[in-house]
Order: sequence, then C-alpha cells, then structure tokens
Amino acid sequence: MAYDNLKLEKGLYTTGKSFTQALEQIDPSENYAGTPLEGLDAYQRQLKRFDIKVSGIGSDTVSKFFQTSDSAALFPEYVSRAVRQGMEQADVLQKIVATTTVIDGMDYRAIESVEKGEIKFVPERFTKNYMNWMKNTRDWCISRQLWWGHQIPAWYCDDCGETVVAKSAPCTCPKCGGTRLTQDPDTLDTWFSSALWPFSTLGWPNEESEDLKYFYPTNTLVTGYDIIGFWVSRMIFSGLAYTGKAPFDTVCIHGIVRDSQGRKMSKSLGNGIDPLEVIAQYGADALRFMLVDGSTPGNDMRYIEKKVEAARNFANKLWNATRFVLMNLPEDFEPGLPSEELLDMSDKWVLTKLNQVAGAMTDNLDHYEMGLAAAKINSFIWDVYCDWFIEIAKPRLNSGDAQQADTARRVLVYVLDKALKLLHPFMPFITEELYQALPGSAETIMTQSWPTFDEAHNWADEEEAFEKVMDYIKAVRTMRTEMNVHPAKKTSMIIETADAAPFQNAQVYLAKFAFATDVTFTEKYEGSTDGMVQVSTHAARGFIPMMELIDREKELARLNKEKAKAEKEMAMFGNQLNNPKFVERAPAALVEEIRAKFAKSQDKLANIEQSIKALG
Repeated sequence: MAYDNLKLEKGLYTTGKSFTQALEQIDPSENYAGTPLEGLDAYQRQLKRFDIKVSGIGSDTVSKFFQTSDSAALFPEYVSRAVRQGMEQADVLQKIVATTTVIDGMDYRAIESVEKGEIKFVPERFTKNYMNWMKNTRDWCISRQLWWGHQIPAWYCDDCGETVVAKSAPCTCPKCGGTRLTQDPDTLDTWFSSALWPFSTLGWPNEESEDLKYFYPTNTLVTGYDIIGFWVSRMIFSGLAYTGKAPFDTVCIHGIVRDSQGRKMSKSLGNGIDPLEVIAQYGADALRFMLVDGSTPGNDMRYIEKKVEAARNFANKLWNATRFVLMNLPEDFEPGLPSEELLDMSDKWVLTKLNQVAGAMTDNLDHYEMGLAAAKINSFIWDVYCDWFIEIAKPRLNSGDAQQADTARRVLVYVLDKALKLLHPFMPFITEELYQALPGSAETIMTQSWPTFDEAHNWADEEEAFEKVMDYIKAVRTMRTEMNVHPAKKTSMIIETADAAPFQNAQVYLAKFAFATDVTFTEKYEGSTDGMVQVSTHAARGFIPMMELIDREKELARLNKEKAKAEKEMAMFGNQLNNPKFVERAPAALVEEIRAKFAKSQDKLANIEQSIKALG
C-alpha cells in the first residue's frame, strides 16, 4: 500500500498545514475504505508502519521515532497532537506522558551523518568523543551576562510587563500600546551564535546568495578537541537544521599548546604566552612553523622558545640562500630547466630529492599530517638545498664555463621556486617575499600550482650514484675534523671501489669538499699503506697519505670508535634477521632492506679493520 513506501521528510511540513494534512494529500484515507486500515488517518498509518505506540503504559520511547530518518519526521506531529489534546481537555498544557522523553541526540541527522561516514574526524578516535556528547545531551543554557554577542531578541513593556519576542525592535507594546520597551540585557551563549558561522557569513538566510551556493558546504574544519561538544556539534546540527546540509565533511582535530612543562596555560599559573610578543621578537612565520613542525593531529604540544628560535634561524638560512642565488643571476636571466643532457649528476640528484619530497608532502597533507610535511620541507631546504646543493653549485658558477654556470643557475632557481611553494602553507610571509624576488614570478605565490611528484624528474640511478660520493666526502670531512686537520692542508688520495664512475664524474667535488689534490681509482689497492689514513663507506675505501699530519694514537682511537659503532649496527641487523618471527611476518620489502643494511655494515666493518691493521 502507499503508506508503506512514502518518503517522509521535513519538507512535508508546509505553512498553514499540519503534517497529517500534508500526508492526506498524497495518501488519502478514503483509499483505505473496506480495509483493516479504515478509520486511521494518514499519520496514524505511518505510526503503524514503523510500529510506534504512542499511548498508554506500553508507549514507546522518543528514540523509537528516530530509528530512521523517515520515522523521525513523525515526532513533531506527535508533540503537536499531544499538546492540542491537553489544551482541549483542560485548557492547560498537560504533561506529555504518552512517551518516555529519552532521545539519542539533539538532531538525529547530526548523529547519522557521522555514523554513515558523511562527516569524518581526524584522528578517527575523536569520533567517539563526538558521539558520546551527542547521545548524552543535556539542557543548554542559551543566555550569558556579557557585553558582547547577540543580544536576546526579547523586549519587556515597562507599563504592563508584557514580553515581546521579535526579529526587530517593536515600537509599541501589542498588549497595552505603551512605548516604554526595554530589551533583555543578556546575550545569547557564544556557541549559540558561532554555530551559525559556516552559513551565516555567506549570505544566509538568502538561499540565492552566490557565496552560499559556492562556498557552502565547506570541506575541512580545523579545531581543538576541547570544543568538539561546544562548537563542532552545534555547527553540524545547526547546519543540518537550517540548510539541510552538513557544514563540512572533515573535522581535523589538533591538540592544545601547553607550556614548556606540559601544563595548561592559565591566569592562575601565570604561564601564558602572548603571541604578539613572540611575533615581535621572532616573526609570525617562526611562531607558525614552530607550532606545526613535528606536531601530530589530536596531540598536545609544548611551547618551547628554543624551537621558535630554531624556526627563526631556518627562515634566516632560507633568506641568505635566496640572496646568494639572486646575486649570481645575470640581468637577462630567463628561468626554466635546461635540457636533460646538460644536467650533471648533482642536478639530477637534487631534482630527484625535490620530486620525492613534493610527493611525500602531498601524501602527508592529504592525510592531515601537517607536522610530517613541515619537517620534510625543513630538512630538504636546510640539509639538501642549502648545505649541499648550493655549495656543490659554487665551483660550476665560478668555473668560467658559461654553459655549466647557466645550468647551475637554472637548477638553483627552479628548485628554490618549488621549495618556496612547498613551504608557503607553513611560512607564508617570507615565502611570498622571496618568491616575488625570483625572476618570472607571478602576482602572488598563493595562486601558483602546488608541486607534485613528476616521474620525469625521478633519476634514481643518479641519486644513488651521487649519494655514494656524498657519503665518501662526509667520511673524509669527519675524519679530518676528528684529527684536527686544517682545510688548507690538501693531499692526494686513492679510492678503492667496485663502481668508480660516480667518483670519476665528481672529481671537482672531491677536490673542493674532500680536499683532494689528485685522485687515483682502483678496484683493489694492494700498495703500501704506510703513512696513510683510511676512510670507509659501504661503496668505497679511501687511502690518504696524512700520517705526517696526524697523531697515530688518536687515529687508532677514532677507528676503534668507528669499529664499535659498526659492530653494534651489524649486531642489531643480524638479530633481526636471526629472528624467525620477524623474517616470516615482516613485509618482504622490509626484510630485504634489513639484509642490505646488514651487508653494508659488514663491508664497512671489514674496511675499518683493514685500516686499523694498516696503522700497525
């Protein structure tokens, strides 16, 4: 029958008609003459459809009305009927006893939308907080004694005491005609008005507002876990009630900023931080970056001034790096990457690293892992671009080879441009300023495309090759630092490696950063090691005639320290591989990675032991 499949919704409540009258139009009672449903009106048939009992001791609870979105639409009509019946019988509003007033929420849709996944919480564990709040609601005091906020729209007649509730201030009392009317001094509760924010700021209640049509509903709300019940819940059920749409599809929850000891900031403790004072000292970008770097969704964090200072230093590092790049650009410089054949190993290495960080950051942000994304771009700019690539580019910029210099400039600018765009969400002011200084920049960095992973800029072989060279250079520099050898003291060196090509292609970098006067390459060095210091990496071993510059006992101590470290690493990886449960249950890729690390540590230990033997 028709009543079994009617779609019930709030739209059936139309001006001037009861819900029953609206139902009767689409499901006339006259159609049921001679059937078991004869004598029931359209509303009563819906109660029968959902098996809801509304009278007597065996009446159902209110929650029975809200088991489905369809049956929920029946409840307002039930209340209307009960009130009307009470007034007819006693000329007063009787106690509504036909149902037990236990309800699972202020608006069933506010619960249902989350249960169905239409609104998601990040992290997911905060869904429970929201549902607990919604399913255990209490009466809500809507008034506050504050000097700001929406004043309650109620006026009191000073002559007769009549209360007038209206959208605009009345001129006269409707009861006595008096003109002395005083508005209630209280304001609506903060959350009462702020719950309307998602749509009231966009032109609502004008449903034809272009802003409302375009921007509502939004995508993501970012807020703290302490106001899930106060604000998030009220925005959701208010949006559903007034617009029929949830105001957003994702709620990203962050933690609370506490003091350096982990205490909540409060007036009584006197441990509050004035952000304006911090900004005046370190800058807004530094404070902003400190708050996001290393943070995790939903977890509290501590305010530590040294971290703000570190973020300021990072900004200074970026500023100076950009200044260096701009100082080395000719007036007629045209940005853009050169053709691939002009790129050397270091260019492909930095472009691959940039490509990887762009892909990783995009994935992090898609999963609301802002802290991880910020840490990645910090590491790339500081460790990869500033500490390595700029230094690597300097010999080419000063080589006298115009083509090499131009290639280095183009890569420097290209990588810097992309890095600024990746950093912009976290440090918007300095990135905008530096971006505007770059040649070919647009009106604002905010309108530029977000860098993403590009397979064409993924040179894995060149990346691996150059990192072999980097590891070797790091080992040489560490050795020289530990032995207190001055950078001005340069020597020849012999490099023993099974893969000489990366080192041969990087001789200019070995000269600059490993302090080599000349380099000899061999697969197996069998000459004399007298007077030589040895450095080892997983890919190469260097023999450097420096004994006359060092203290033999100190060098032995250094090598023994390196030996102990290598033995510890090898033991750790060995224990993992000797654990049957790990080998069987861990992902195959992880097991292979551990095997590779174990083999590298073996080779490194063997090289160190040979170096110790050579010292006698």
